Amino acid sequence: MSPGQQPSMPVAGIGPAAEPQGPAADLLVRNAKVFTGDPARPEARAVAIRDGRVLALGADDHELAAFVGPATRVVDALGRRVVPGLNDSHLHVIRGGLNYVLELRWDGVRSLRRALAMLREQAGRTPKGQWIRVVGGWTAEQFAERRMPTVAELNAAAPDTPVFVLHLYQSALM
Repeated sequence: MSPGQQPSMPVAGIGPAAEPQGPAADLLVRNAKVFTGDPARPEARAVAIRDGRVLALGADDHELAAFVGPATRVVDALGRRVVPGLNDSHLHVIRGGLNYVLELRWDGVRSLRRALAMLREQAGRTPKGQWIRVVGGWTAEQFAERRMPTVAELNAAAPDTPVFVLHLYQSALM
């Protein structure tokens, strides 16, 4: 790098400030839908972060250009949702270890019709008296039909096997 030349940034359109306004951010996330937790301003388009703390929020990355220094990592979120501080790294090891092979997951299944076919297949493998548990992060919105299964559909898919369908860890069908 020649004297006076600015280091290149991973995202075009914003370069390091000659004199950052206060401490330079470690990270600037731009082109985002940043959840703020503030009812008066529920969303921002950019966030500057240093040492794991939010330095500033902006309507766009140019408002936060003063927080960009030579070592600031600039990330284009491509319009995606950003939730600062969310770090969900917990595990349910016992539940997973004891029940993993007994659970049916619909995560990523594209149609309710396919989900019910999976339930029917699982019923064929499930020992008499054992429950089928549908768990995980599925939602009716992922299905082409855009709806939850009905109890009648669950009964038709597994007529002789009890079924527990957990929906988003907040409600269930049985």
